[in-house]
Formats: sequence, structure tokens, C-alpha cells
Amino acid sequence: MDEELENEENQNGDDENFAELLEKSLVTHTDLRPGQKVEAKVLQVGSEWVFLDVGQKGEGVLDVREILDDEGNPKIAPGETLGAYFLSRSEGELRFTTRIGGGSAGASGLEEAWRSGIPVEGRVEKEIKGGYEIRLPGGIRAFCPFSQIGLRRPESPDEAIGQTFPFKINRFDEQGRNIVVSHREILEEERHKQRDGLKTTLKEGDVVKGTVTSVRDFGAFIDIGGVEGLIPVSEISYGRVENPGETLSVGQALEVAVKSIDWENDRFSFSLRDTLADPWTKVGSTYREGMTLTGTVSRLAPFGAFVTLEEGIDGLIHISRLGEGRRIRHPQDVLKAGQVLPVTIEKIERDARRISLVPASGGEEAEAPSSYQEKPSAAGGMGTLGDILKAKMEKKKRK
Repeated sequence: MDEELENEENQNGDDENFAELLEKSLVTHTDLRPGQKVEAKVLQVGSEWVFLDVGQKGEGVLDVREILDDEGNPKIAPGETLGAYFLSRSEGELRFTTRIGGGSAGASGLEEAWRSGIPVEGRVEKEIKGGYEIRLPGGIRAFCPFSQIGLRRPESPDEAIGQTFPFKINRFDEQGRNIVVSHREILEEERHKQRDGLKTTLKEGDVVKGTVTSVRDFGAFIDIGGVEGLIPVSEISYGRVENPGETLSVGQALEVAVKSIDWENDRFSFSLRDTLADPWTKVGSTYREGMTLTGTVSRLAPFGAFVTLEEGIDGLIHISRLGEGRRIRHPQDVLKAGQVLPVTIEKIERDARRISLVPASGGEEAEAPSSYQEKPSAAGGMGTLGDILKAKMEKKKRK
């Protein structure tokens, strides 16, 4: 009897727990507004529809054509998430879209996209004054300013012509006869999401993938997706880089190491050099004191000549070891940049990363001038001040 009562109480408790969970789940299901964006989990990819879990009563569906690549293959798999915009609810089925595109949406559909903030798909037709003519679904024309076609204005306006992008409608006037769109707003929204994600994961020392966005005399800017930072010219290579444009180019994909992060001031620095093998590991084994080899004069300074043994390993020939024993005013008197020169390693300072070189012929050290050298009086000269005064006194005595 006691056992039956205990089972009954447990069953009643289970029923109450289930009822509470159901009630809580129903409370969390808020009504979706047309145009509202949600993060949806892909449950299944069918031949016509993608089935989504959007945390609501009822099943979310999305036209499968919206997730196909150029070859007709799905770009997303079950278990992954995507951002989708709510369109409508019908008999427990929730319709979503990632954009309005294809078919003939017409002006009414574009107006709803404008009110709801849903992206529309458009093709860049041609360049017009101040921007581009964009063809939207239904053959409707729109205008996109140059500044709104991307995160940065393309170097050549022709680059965008013929391409299809998602656009946000910023202006919808005159029943669709005056439409202004922006692709940049969508890119910035994606960038903000990427940036928020990086704030919790990115740290100094990480090696990340990025793309070169511009090249300057002082280095190159690289975008790692959500964050753009600088590779200083000193961080491009172990060797001396005079012109970053000879090493890097816009659009080039790279792997770089994160050097510093400053979220508050939006400043980030990266290093390409730190992802490369350090050539100085060879010093002491491949390069040894007393070894004679060939190098290339890379730079001339008033105090000596820098000679590159290989990229990232330079040595210095002091000016006193040039000129074959005679004094010279500047290394350029006997050498020129780019000259191939046989040299001997005289001294290696590994901790200081310095190599002292001499010309392979021996490089006799020129005699340094003394700090003071007494000059004898020239014959017939006036002599010292004492001599002059003495001569004047003797002249007076004679008078």
C-alpha cells in the first residue's frame, strides 16, 4: 500500500514538473515580428526547404535556394546556425528568408523589405553619376552611392559591375521610383558580429588568417575579419624591407601573428616576421668566426658598410677596415650598394645579434689620427705670442 502511494506521489510529481517545463517553454515563445532577425539552427536540408529550429512553437522553413553555392551545393549543414529574417506564420509553419531575391518581388515586396530591414538581392548594372545603377528583384532599378558599395571605395569603379550583392534599402520613395540601397551596411553588421566574437577569443601571440587591404611606406594594413590592423615595415621580414609594396600586395592572403591589441582605441598590430623561421638560428653553426664567404653590400653608413649574408643576417664592416690601410672619408669611396663582396667573419655576438666582418683580403685597420698633433712653426713665420713680445722689447732697446 505504502509502495503504491509512493509511486502515485512520484507520478504526480513528474506530471507537475512536466507541466512547469511546458509552461516555461510557452512563456519564452514570444511573437515574432515580420522583419525580425533570429539565429536559427539548421535541422535538415531538403530538396526544396531548409528546416530550422528558431526556439518557437512550429517549424521554421527557408527556401533551400538561398543557401546554395554557384555549383548548387548547400553552403551550410545540419547543426550549424544562420541568421534569418521572419516573414510570416501560417498553420504552425514559420517562413524565413536570408534576403529577398529571385522571382518578382515587385514594389510592394521591396517596400516591405525597406520597412522590415530585410536585405534584398541586387545586381550592379552600370556606373552612373555618383554611384551605380542596381537592378533589384522584379527588374526594379535602384541607386547605390560609390561609398556604399563596400567597406572601402574600390580603386576602379568597374570592379563591381556585373556582380550580385545583398543590399539594405535606405530610401523608398515615389512608390518605388526612387530607391537608394547600401551594401556597406550589411558588411558592417557582419563585421560588428565578427568583432564581438573576436573580443572573447583573440589574444596576443595568436596566429590568424587575414587579407592585405592597403600597402603604405610604413607597412601594410590587414583585415582578419572584424578587425583591421597594421603590419609595421619592421615586422614584414627578418631582412631589411625598403619598399613593402615589393613584398606585399592588396588582396594577398596571409597568416600573421597578433602583436598587440587595443580594443578601446581600435588599434591592432600584427607580425608576418614572427610566423617565419628565424635565420639567426643558423648563426654559430652555418656561420662561424673565421669563415670566409660572399655577401652583398646592402647599405652604406658613415661608420661602415652593412653586408647581407642571407635574408635576415647582416654583418658590419667598420670604416676603419676599409680602404686597405689608408683612411677614407666614407665607405662609398670604395664600395657601392649591391656590390658582391668576399668577407671574413671576425666576431659574432649572438645575444646582441651582431656580426663583425672584414674584407676577405684582411682589411688592414687604418691608423687613427691622434687627438692632438703639435705643428712646427713654418720657417719665416711670426712664431708664438711670446716670440712677438720678445722681439718688440729688443727693438725698443736698440732704439
